[in-house]
Amino acid sequence: MNTTVSRSDDVPAPAPALTPIAVAPGDGIGPEIMAATLRILEAAGARIEPRPVEVGQEVYLRGVSSGVAPDAWEELRRTGVLLKGPITTPQGGGYKSVNVTLRKALGLYANVRPARAYAPFVATHHPQMNLVIVRENEEDLYAGIEHRQTDEVYQCLKLVTRQGCERVIRYAFEYARAHGRRKVTAMSKDNIMKLTDGLFHRVFDEVAREYPELATDHLIIDIGAARLGARPENFDVIVTLNLYGDILSDIASEVAGSVGLGGSANIGETVALFEAVHGSAPDIAGQDKANPSGLLNAAALMLTHIGQGDVAARVQNAWLRTLEDGIHTGDIAGEHTTQRVGTQAFADAVIARLGQLPERLPAVQGEAASRIQVQLSDRPRAEKVLVGTDVFLEWTDADRQPDVLGERLQRAEGENWRLDMISNRGVKVWPQGLPETNRSDHWRCRFLWRAEGVPTHADVLALLTRVAEEGLDFVKTEHLYTFDGQPGYTAGQGQ
Repeated sequence: MNTTVSRSDDVPAPAPALTPIAVAPGDGIGPEIMAATLRILEAAGARIEPRPVEVGQEVYLRGVSSGVAPDAWEELRRTGVLLKGPITTPQGGGYKSVNVTLRKALGLYANVRPARAYAPFVATHHPQMNLVIVRENEEDLYAGIEHRQTDEVYQCLKLVTRQGCERVIRYAFEYARAHGRRKVTAMSKDNIMKLTDGLFHRVFDEVAREYPELATDHLIIDIGAARLGARPENFDVIVTLNLYGDILSDIASEVAGSVGLGGSANIGETVALFEAVHGSAPDIAGQDKANPSGLLNAAALMLTHIGQGDVAARVQNAWLRTLEDGIHTGDIAGEHTTQRVGTQAFADAVIARLGQLPERLPAVQGEAASRIQVQLSDRPRAEKVLVGTDVFLEWTDADRQPDVLGERLQRAEGENWRLDMISNRGVKVWPQGLPETNRSDHWRCRFLWRAEGVPTHADVLALLTRVAEEGLDFVKTEHLYTFDGQPGYTAGQGQ
C-alpha cells in the first residue's frame, strides 16, 4: 500500500483577509491625491479592500444638504473606517460642513493631529519639533447653532459639556501614555469664558491627577498659540477645545514646514475617519500639482488603527526616504530639492523606495494597533434651582438710553421680580453705566426672584407678559440657575 505524504510547505498559505475601508475621494485636489495614496498603499502590500462612498460637493448639488449620500452612512457604519479626501464646503448659508457633520453624527470625539519637522529636507526654523494636538471634535462653537436675533446682532452658541471635555482629555492622556509621550498641555481661554472654558480647565486638572507619571500644564490659548509658533519643540501633547484645536493644528503644520504634510485621525468608539489637515485647494485641482503627503500620512495612521502597523512603517519610511532624496512637490521645494515633481510622479517615487529606510531622518517603527478606550467617571447630578431669568430685547427707542429702558422694565417687575441690571454686548449699562459704552439694539435684562420660595415657569411667563405689555420685543430668554448652591451664570462685565 502506497502512502502519499503531503508536506506543509507544498500547500500555499491562505491569503490574508482584507480589511474593508470606506473611501471618499473628496473635492478639488481630493481625487488626485486619493488616487496617488491608494497606489502607494497597494504597492506597499496594504491588506485593505477600498469601498467607494459618495461624500462632498457633488452630493450637495444633488440636493442632499448633509453632503453625504444616503447609502454612504450604512457603509461607514459597516466598515468602521473612512479614508477621506478634502471636502469643499460652500461659504455662507445653506450648507453645513461635511467634516463637522461626519464627526458629530459618527461620534468622532477626538481629532488627533501629529505635527513634526522634517528638517533639513523641508524648510523649518524648528527642526526638533515633534508634537501631537488632540482636539475636541463634537461641540464648542462647531455645534453650528446660530441665530440672527435683532437687526444688528447675530449669535453663535458655544456649547461645552462635561462629558465632551472629559472624553477628549482622557483620550489625550491615554494617547500620551500609549505612545511614550512625557507631557500633556491644555489650552483654553478660561480667564474670559469662565464657565465653558473654565469647565475644560477644571476637568483637565481632575484627570491629570490620575496620571502622575506625565508632566502637565495649562496655558491661556493666546499665549499658548504664540509659544507654539515661537517654540514648538517645547510641546509634546496638546489637548484643547474644538475651535482652538483647528487653529493650533494649522499653526503647527505650517511651522513644521507645510500644511500639506499633515494627516489626522478622527476617533470615535466604533468608527474612525482619516484625512489630510489641508483643504480642497480648488485653485490647483486637476493640474497634477498637489502634494499627496497629508493624505498619505493620514492613511498611515489608518493602517496602524486597523492593525497593519508594519505596512504603515513601510509606507512612511519610503516617504521619508523620498523627502531625503530631494524629490519634492512644489509646495515644499527648496534648497534640498533635486527634482520638482507633480502628484503622481511623487507617488511613483515613494513606490520606488518601498523597503528602503531613511538615512538621516528617524525611521518609523511599526506600531501595534492601539485603540484607546475611554471610561468616563461617575458623578452625581447637581441640585438645580431657578433663581432668575435674563430677558433679551431688541430695542432702539429714545436714542438707546439705558435709563429709559430701565424705567420701563421696572414697571414690568411685578411683586416678585427685581430688575438687577441691563447689559449690552456683555457690558453693564444700567444701573450706573458709562455714557461712552457703545450700544447695539440687543439688550440683556436680568431679573432676579425676590420673593419666598422658587419661581416657576408660570412666574417667568407672567413676567414676559408684563414686558410685552410695556411694548418691548423680547427675542430670547435664558433662565438663571444655581447648581449645588453655585451660580450657573456669569455677571455682566463692569459690575
